[in-house]
Amino acid sequence: MLPGKAEMGRRLRHQAPVSGKIRSLRNDGRGRMLVEGAEYLVEDALPGEEVIAEPFRKSRGRVEARVQSVLVPSADRVTPRCEAYGDCGGCRLQHMDATAQLAWKQDLLLDDLGAKAVSFGRLLEPITSSPWNYRRRARLGVKSVPAKGRVLVGFRERGAPYICDCRRCEILDGPTGGLFESLSELVGRLTICAAVPQVEVAQADNGTALVFRVLEPPSSQDLVEFEKFARDQAVQVFLQSGGLETVTPLHMDQPGLFYRLPDFDLEMEFRPTDFVQVNAQVNRAMVARAIELLECRANSRVLDLFCGMGNFSLALGRRAGQVTGVDSDLALIERAGLNAQRNGLDNVSFEQGDLYQEAVAGDWLKGKFDRVLLDPPRAGAAQILEHLPALGAGRLVYVSCGPESFVQDAAVLTGRLGYRLEAVGVMDMFPHTLHVETMGLFVME
Repeated sequence: MLPGKAEMGRRLRHQAPVSGKIRSLRNDGRGRMLVEGAEYLVEDALPGEEVIAEPFRKSRGRVEARVQSVLVPSADRVTPRCEAYGDCGGCRLQHMDATAQLAWKQDLLLDDLGAKAVSFGRLLEPITSSPWNYRRRARLGVKSVPAKGRVLVGFRERGAPYICDCRRCEILDGPTGGLFESLSELVGRLTICAAVPQVEVAQADNGTALVFRVLEPPSSQDLVEFEKFARDQAVQVFLQSGGLETVTPLHMDQPGLFYRLPDFDLEMEFRPTDFVQVNAQVNRAMVARAIELLECRANSRVLDLFCGMGNFSLALGRRAGQVTGVDSDLALIERAGLNAQRNGLDNVSFEQGDLYQEAVAGDWLKGKFDRVLLDPPRAGAAQILEHLPALGAGRLVYVSCGPESFVQDAAVLTGRLGYRLEAVGVMDMFPHTLHVETMGLFVME
């Protein structure tokens, strides 16, 4: 997220570079350095390094700076693989060894737990994947820039609203990381070139889908260009003229997209704009670990809150007696139900419910469940925590995409609701980024 005007601070012009030692790495990925009593927040620096930093902004009494040169590098410093690193805002940690990134993310979680005085029983082994070519969902910006003589396709620049001039991406899965030049050329040939602001990427186990946002109807010539591109690049093309309901395949007979969870003999069909976990390798390990920690039995009744399209629910259906999934997104709930039928699961049901209402309601509140899985958005699950003990949930797995909300909810679960945090660990769903995913097992005392 870009800073608002109130947070931008004062731009520094012609400020002399400063040198110093990086003391620590903050949770925003910037190194903390003190020089003559002033605190500097230095981009692209690592703990222990001695650097020359170029100041560019002063905000809230701190000086923001970027590394000009590294005098004494950290043993964890590596050469970024991506040629757009530093300009592209998609990754912030490619200059840091992947193992060191993981250790830093784990330390962030442990520091947050300590700050809230949340104790735990054991630390889980981190869930990891290849740090490259892992991302199967992305939204790419598109813009024709006459001054550059080309159409730019890529992520936004770091700290700016402009599209980065990227030629390829090293973290996208499948063929999409190498399609940037072809996409640029395609959009440049369209009569509606100026009316294509984004392309959404979805990589499935059975193919690649690209959703082109079109603010004007494509001409017959444009449709020919889309057809040729789809054929030459072996991708599915979709056009989106408005909201999600307007996403239309170029060919109605295009096969449905799916991903597999082979440990549970599941095939999950999804639309190219549906939410699916970005990292397929981490997702498979994450689902397997969550179900292992829940220790489901043939007579277990499991509640999956914030279930989405059933990523956990259907796998739980292979191990438990009865599973109920709840989510606010009706389209995903319907997709989850169809996937249950597709996979022959008649012990899994789904219902729609807004789990962020002040007065949470739903048939699930009337049931009894001995296991609960929580997979909330970044905001956490504060609105429903109080209901969990009454449901009879003696064992709870919490999957989190935000360590701050996880720790806040963990403090409530362990401090007031009678649970013990038995085990906790990180999952590196997004290597080279600042994102930290967490899984915790809570057991009723």
